[in-house]
Amino acid sequence: MTHAGLPDAFPSDTFLWGVATAGHQNEGDNTASDTWFLEHTTPSLFREPSGPACRGYQRRDTDLDLAAGLGLNAFRFSVEWSRVEPERGVVSAEALDHYERKVDGCLERGLAPLVTFNHFTAPHWFAAAGSWTAADAPARFAAQCDRVMARFGDRIAYAVTLNEPNLEQLLQAGAKLPPEAEAIKTQMLAAAARAAGTDSYASANVIPADRQDEFQAAFTRAHRAARGAIKARRADLPVGVSIAIADEVATPGGEERRDAKRAAVYDHWLREARHDDFIGVQNYERVVHGPDGEVTVEGELNGMGTVIAPGSLAGAVRYAHEVSGVPVLVTEHGIQTSDDAQRAAFVPAAVQELAAEVRAGTPVLGYCHWTLMDNFEWIFGYGAQLGLHEVDRETFQRRPKPSAKVYADVVRSHRGTLAHR
Repeated sequence: MTHAGLPDAFPSDTFLWGVATAGHQNEGDNTASDTWFLEHTTPSLFREPSGPACRGYQRRDTDLDLAAGLGLNAFRFSVEWSRVEPERGVVSAEALDHYERKVDGCLERGLAPLVTFNHFTAPHWFAAAGSWTAADAPARFAAQCDRVMARFGDRIAYAVTLNEPNLEQLLQAGAKLPPEAEAIKTQMLAAAARAAGTDSYASANVIPADRQDEFQAAFTRAHRAARGAIKARRADLPVGVSIAIADEVATPGGEERRDAKRAAVYDHWLREARHDDFIGVQNYERVVHGPDGEVTVEGELNGMGTVIAPGSLAGAVRYAHEVSGVPVLVTEHGIQTSDDAQRAAFVPAAVQELAAEVRAGTPVLGYCHWTLMDNFEWIFGYGAQLGLHEVDRETFQRRPKPSAKVYADVVRSHRGTLAHR
């Protein structure tokens, strides 16, 4: 395919077109995890328990078929640590077997396995023993990475150590949660500690404001330890971290505020990525800064209440590469909306803008849409919809939305005869 007479920006034989998923949000009944424990704590910041989620653990092959049926060549998923090591030092052979079959299932369908080693959730025992800030946390996470690599690391295509270790900083910098959420978060974690019989309880995506710096340092140690463990098993495997990143734009006079936001939320991880093989970019919105604060822009809104901006992905990708100096893998991109017509219009427009950015010289390895199906969206429960398929909450049947065909058509137009071969 060419656009305006130009060659395709995305190499048909190497560019990754995928969907992104995550264990706790999709698999269901992740009972040994910290998030499950917090969902059942009183009070809880979580709108509702995850319960069976999408029954993705049981429907593994069905969901891989859905991805392959869209003409994709990549599938991002997480290996759930709390399933692999549900108790300290107790490793589940069944869980490792499951994820090995998932990797092989990807390969059988022509899907490159993109494996996330930690997508927010961790074992309950880990959260109750100091979580990521514990002195032995890096070593314990490295051991988890090593056992996963030993089982099927020879067959995966890309490794993401941590998913969005900067998410809480992004939410707080943008005041995305109501003020009472911070108080409930603190009360929930204190109640969880009491229930677990420990001094403290912590989890990766509900971090109190006063512990942000502490956790950033802890996540950095964990990322480095994980990278070392993965590379020790397979030096040629591309390893990186994924970050949440908005497209930060300034109107005249707003540059200082924009730059301060970037420095507070993104730059640490972008500098850290200079030692990695790629930087994972996860983008959902654009933020416009004026001299007096964020500027409200006129336009159609998404379900997050921000203006739909298809060019936000290209802007986030550009900045991520400028600072990190390494290639970008779009590990998540999508739109929260109950109106699938918005999604169907948004995806091709965003990809077109991304193509222009690639032609301008920014190296992009692949694009993963979040997500394959509507799932458990953390504290928002099942109220937030970002999937290409809807899921019947009683039967768990997956039904494609019109946007699924639109995405498949976008992929086909770039992969050409490679798609659906």
